Amino acid sequence: MEENWMVLLQQQNQLSKVMETNRMTQRYGLVLNEREAKLIIGERARALQQEKRVEFGESITPKIIYEFCDSDFIDQNNYVETIIRLQGIFYLYKNEMQDEISDDELLHFMKEQFEETCFGDLDYLEGTCLNIFSQAIRAGYRGYKAAEGRGEYASFDEVKRWDYDLYLESLKELCWR
Repeated sequence: MEENWMVLLQQQNQLSKVMETNRMTQRYGLVLNEREAKLIIGERARALQQEKRVEFGESITPKIIYEFCDSDFIDQNNYVETIIRLQGIFYLYKNEMQDEISDDELLHFMKEQFEETCFGDLDYLEGTCLNIFSQAIRAGYRGYKAAEGRGEYASFDEVKRWDYDLYLESLKELCWR
């Protein structure tokens, strides 16, 4: 019985922390109701179990919400599903990087790639960007520490990106023909 009481108290604390995020996120048009917050917390527990992780102290969920709430690729329609998916990706890559990277460093890296490289594509974030970066971390790369995970991906990116200036030049040529 004691264990159930403690679990319920912990869940209630997590619920209130997630609901508190509405104060900041509502300015971006993102608001969670209690049912959605409970769903996110339940999926957090499932992701922790799936990745065989234990979280002591504060949950990472509010940090994920605060880090991603100003994203151009998140709106009220995909908010809950995106946060749930980001939790799972976060725990997966904490394992993949063997906990060598801090929570904040990983969150900064994830957000930057989500915005600038993946353009909101969670599959690309998980399957490409974080996969490549985690291989570098496991191989001993530590250059991300000075920048707290920011501005790191370009040195590992294997995909040739298009050049905006070249695109405009080509477009001008096509229009003048």
